[in-house]
Amino acid sequence: MAGHSKWANIKRQKAVVDAKRGKTFTQLSRAIIVAVRSGIPDPAGNFQLRTAIDKAKAAGIPNDNIERAIAKGAGTFGGDNSNFEAIRYEGYGPGGVAILIEALTDNRNRTAADLRVAFSKNGGNLGETGCVSWMFDQKGVCTVQGVVDEEQLLEASLEGGAESYEMAEDEMAEVFSEVENLETLNKTLKDKGFKVTDAELRWIPSNTVEVTDSDQARSLLKLIDTLEGLDDVQNVTSNFEMAENLMALSMV
Repeated sequence: MAGHSKWANIKRQKAVVDAKRGKTFTQLSRAIIVAVRSGIPDPAGNFQLRTAIDKAKAAGIPNDNIERAIAKGAGTFGGDNSNFEAIRYEGYGPGGVAILIEALTDNRNRTAADLRVAFSKNGGNLGETGCVSWMFDQKGVCTVQGVVDEEQLLEASLEGGAESYEMAEDEMAEVFSEVENLETLNKTLKDKGFKVTDAELRWIPSNTVEVTDSDQARSLLKLIDTLEGLDDVQNVTSNFEMAENLMALSMV
């Protein structure tokens, strides 16, 4: 699993900037709607909804907006007939880098057209279903802040059924589990006193592509940024490796 955390750290830095845009509100509201439709409108009995609400609150979305999104998902919000569905798209970026896009859309044709344009303008191409997904495994990931005792984290992670963990800078760790075990892991870590700031499903690449050319790096990061800028796109995952100085240079 080594390597993916660098991009996760960059994404967290970008999220601070992205949070100032309305897109974050749109994304998180849609995630709440879909979570309600895939379970029940009560966060106490719907882990997916509970985590979606936590993310919305962390991003500063007003409670009224959250309640409205729950009502839309439950079909109790008058006059709203939008029907969002979760779709995964796949493609290749510059240098043959694999890219997975998770979208929530009420218009498949519009979303596919927007993605196709984004890929073609930035040296990539949208592929067929299954063309790159075989290179990724979906895992549950808990992000833990303020880890001062790695031994305690290891014990709590094992008790919660984790498969592995990675320490990062600033006393932060990411703990990985099977998809169906994420809720148990999240609860166990919190019960043991750890500060879990995020619990999500994430696609982890089983192999990576090293990007060393600066022009290629710039095109790739511009493509990912363009994809993430689309309203219908929830998450973008890739399998590239890139030196941090090259990544920083390319993002300027």
